[in-house]
Amino acid sequence: GEQVYARCAACHAIEGNRTGPQHCGLWGRRAGTAQGYSTYSKALRDSAIVWDERSLNVFLKDPMKTVPGTAMGYAGVKDDGERADLIAWLKEATRPGKACQLLP
Repeated sequence: GEQVYARCAACHAIEGNRTGPQHCGLWGRRAGTAQGYSTYSKALRDSAIVWDERSLNVFLKDPMKTVPGTAMGYAGVKDDGERADLIAWLKEATRPGKACQLLP
């Protein structure tokens, strides 16, 4: 999963916003609401997605099909195994008790 996340690291980080929002605090957060990040597309803000294993699986497979109009111009993680590994790694890397500090 961590190796798959390296593809995401061009725009995302566990802590701190880059071109895309941080993943710290991802689980259970409504899409388009990460603290300190303000350049979400209207499509993602209006999507009503709440991030969990299922929603991430669907979104990461094909972001632009799942949320037409998203600013995340990434074709997705098409391989089911890679996507499952990525989601499992993200869950561990951002779990409570890890050194994951939300931005104010």
